[in-house]
Amino acid sequence: MRCFWLLACFVVLSSARTSQDSEKMRFDNYSVYELNISNKMQLKLINRLCDASEKYNIWKYYDNQSRKMHVMVDPTEVKRFLLLLKLYGISHEVLIANVQSLIDTETEANSRYSNTFGWKRYNTLAEIETWLDGILEKYSNVTEEFVVGTSYEGRTIRGIKISYKEGNPGVIIESNIHANEWITSATATWFINELLSSENQVVRELAENHDWYIVPVLNVDGFVYSHEKNRMWRKTRQPSNFSSCIGVDPNRNYDSHWMQNDGASDDPCSQVYGGSHAYSEPEIKAMSEFILSIKDKVNVLLAFHSYGQVLLSPYGHTAEEFPENYADLMQVAKAYADAVGTLSYGSVFQYGSVASVLYQATGATNDWAYEQGILISYTIEFRDSGNFGFVLPPAFILPNCEETLTGIIALLGECQKLGYLDAK
Repeated sequence: MRCFWLLACFVVLSSARTSQDSEKMRFDNYSVYELNISNKMQLKLINRLCDASEKYNIWKYYDNQSRKMHVMVDPTEVKRFLLLLKLYGISHEVLIANVQSLIDTETEANSRYSNTFGWKRYNTLAEIETWLDGILEKYSNVTEEFVVGTSYEGRTIRGIKISYKEGNPGVIIESNIHANEWITSATATWFINELLSSENQVVRELAENHDWYIVPVLNVDGFVYSHEKNRMWRKTRQPSNFSSCIGVDPNRNYDSHWMQNDGASDDPCSQVYGGSHAYSEPEIKAMSEFILSIKDKVNVLLAFHSYGQVLLSPYGHTAEEFPENYADLMQVAKAYADAVGTLSYGSVFQYGSVASVLYQATGATNDWAYEQGILISYTIEFRDSGNFGFVLPPAFILPNCEETLTGIIALLGECQKLGYLDAK
C-alpha cells in the first residue's frame, strides 16, 4: 500500500501546478472521465491529485448517492492517470473524449450568429450589458437597473428589476456565480426577455404578478476570463495572499457555516476554496448586502447553476438536519421537476437538500438566503448529466430555457398554494 501512495505522490509532483496566463488556453484531447468511487482512500487520492495539479479538474464532485466523480484530464497525464486508477481499483468510463471539440462548437455558433444578440450562441459580458441597456430603454415603464456592487477588477455588477405593479411578491435570480457555467446567464437573459415580451397568458401572469430582481452575471471578472483566457475557469479573480493560485469559489464565500464540516477547501488552489474569510470576495459581500437591503420584499431566491439536473434546498452543512419547512420545500421542488418532466425533452430532475443529495457545501447562496428569512431558496442545477457538462452545446440553450420557464411557473404556483407568496 505504501508503494501505491509513493506512486500517487510521484504523479502529483510530476504534474505540479504552474501559473499560465498568457494565451487563450485550448483543451485539445482533454478528456472527461466518470469515476466510480468505492472507498475513502480512492476519494482522498482523486481529491488530492486534482488540488495539487491544474492538469486535473473536477467537474462533478463526489456525492454519496451516485458515488461518482467527473474529472477532466490533460492528455499528457492520461497514461499516469489510468495507471493510478488501475492500481487503486477505480473503475471508469470516458464521458467526453475531446473537450476542445465542444468548445469549437461554441465558437462556430458565435461566428454564425455574431451579428445579433440571441440564444443560439453564448454571449459575452459586453454583449449582455449592451443588450440589457436596450431592454432597460425599451421597457422603461416596467424595468429599472440596480447595481449590486463592483468586482475585484473594477467591473460593475448589474441587475434588472421588473415590476408591473406594487405589492407583488419578490423573486431574486442569481446567475453565473461560477464563471464557466455559461448556460446560466444565457437562461437568465432569455428569461428576462420572456417576462417582458411573451404574449403567452401564463407567462404574462407570471411576469406581472411578481417583482423580479435578476442578476445575469454575478462573477463578472471570472466570466470575462472564461471567455477570453480559459473556458473552464470557475472562480473569482482576486489573487491570494498565501499562494500563486488565483480566485475563490464564490459559492463557498457567504457567511453561512463558512468552512464548517469540510464544506469548502482551505487550499487556495482548490476549485472549492472558500476564501481567507467569509465575504473575502467583493462580489459576494456586495450581493449579500444587496439582498439584505430588499429581503423584506423577497419571497423566493433561485440560484442558477450547471450541471446535474437537480433542485437543491438548504441545508448544505449537514445531512442530519433539515429546515423546518423541508416538507414544503420538497413539495415545491417536486412541482418543478414534474412540470419539466411533462415536456418532450425527457429531462429528469432530482431534488433534495444539498448535503443529502450531493455533498456538504458551506457558504452557498441558498443556505445564506434561507437564514436571512427567504424560506423558499434553491440552487437549480441545469442540464445535463455529464455528456457535455459545463460545455453544453448552443443547440441546447433554448430547450434548457424552456425547461426552466416551465419549472419556475410550476414552482411559484406551488408556492402560492402553500402561502409563501403572501405579503411579508
